[in-house]
Amino acid sequence: MPRTIIENIVIQEYKDQTFFEFCKYTTIRFFEIVYFEKGSGTIKINGKTVNYSANSIFVFVPDDIYIVNPESATTTIAIKFLKTFFKGDAPQNANLPVNDWFRKIEGILNSESHQLREMRFETESDKIHLISLIKMVAAENDKKKSYDLFIIQNSLSVILHLIARNIQFLNADMSTKIVESSKIQQIINFIHANIYNPELLTTKNLAEEFHMADNYISEYFKKHTDVSLKKYILNYKLKLVETRLKYTDLQFSEIAMELGFTDSSHLNKTFQSYKGMTIGAYKASISQ
Repeated sequence: MPRTIIENIVIQEYKDQTFFEFCKYTTIRFFEIVYFEKGSGTIKINGKTVNYSANSIFVFVPDDIYIVNPESATTTIAIKFLKTFFKGDAPQNANLPVNDWFRKIEGILNSESHQLREMRFETESDKIHLISLIKMVAAENDKKKSYDLFIIQNSLSVILHLIARNIQFLNADMSTKIVESSKIQQIINFIHANIYNPELLTTKNLAEEFHMADNYISEYFKKHTDVSLKKYILNYKLKLVETRLKYTDLQFSEIAMELGFTDSSHLNKTFQSYKGMTIGAYKASISQ
């Protein structure tokens, strides 16, 4: 049965199931990790059907709708971050690295596609470590009153870090993968990973990082993306602003400071040019 041991994080474990009910947390789920320890079958995700097997891991984001259809007895562990986890100031969450967790998850939300599928791993050891950590969280959760919050908290931090490091998205038609080995994708990945470190995203530093001339990297980037390097970085920041407005209660001034805008006025002016409305109007529109 599901239990909440950290405010608004739900941990579920099902053993040898041959039928799964529709996920009742779909409308209030922000992020979810599902590990299939045993069994095989299919998952219908946003209308598309994919296979699962033992030791496969799936990740879901807001508005993803899925249902599991087992073909053999299936054992799963699911960790669900509810939307309310990143809103408000629940006393139980006060000492958790909430903002760090949010940063890791938001990078996945703002990737090329929201059609998430089975996790792919750069190394087999990363997959082994992730599975061990998911099992550890479930085991601590199972201890009821004697669970160790320190273990759960730190395991969740490493779980999110491993996912952020390894997650790959498939295109909606499942025909092609994002080619992470291409130079342009490497630059984009570097920008996303270092968006909170502006000193690493200067033209000079990017040119050094990718062994290009200062004046060539901008030309190369625009040739392959149809947008300037500077504009891409700004647009990605503004996507992160949207994510924060949707899923957190941060003040506009806090968002501006975190993402490197001079102040909330500078952020508002830039956001209005990008979105066609003020940040206040946008926040009001998504709160209705």
